[in-house]
Amino acid sequence: MAKPTIELIAALRETAKRLRNGAAFSWGHHGACNCGNLVQVVTQLSEDEVLAYAHEGIGEWTELARDFCPVTHLPINAIIAQLQQIGLTPTDIHQLEYLSSRNVLESLPGGFRYLKRNKRADAIAYFEQFANLLEEELIGSMSINLAALLPEKRIRIESSPA
Repeated sequence: MAKPTIELIAALRETAKRLRNGAAFSWGHHGACNCGNLVQVVTQLSEDEVLAYAHEGIGEWTELARDFCPVTHLPINAIIAQLQQIGLTPTDIHQLEYLSSRNVLESLPGGFRYLKRNKRADAIAYFEQFANLLEEELIGSMSINLAALLPEKRIRIESSPA
């Protein structure tokens, strides 16, 4: 599963919000599909710009992520690199496009169910639950040393005589 990062969690939540608020959504369109909408959030590129860059490669987002080459300076590779920098792997990109991560599907409110990759409500549910899982993992990995946060010297409070 993806590396839980604040940037990824925020991007997933923002993508769900944008989809809920009517952002263009079309599964067969590189700039408006599940990954295309996430790429818009992560890169601040428009739908048309994402489409143009994606067409530099061959195939769907799954193939673009699989064929990623960090050596070339093609814009599509820069986009894939940004997705990886915020915590996604090629497998995560594939699963995001097809709404197919078993972990996400098993943790959906109401229990396991398959989602349709080309259904807006299902994409929103997937983005939100993916963000929830990553947030839980991130919080679970944190540890706070309270002793380090407390001042070394204690202030002594004396009660005044009545």
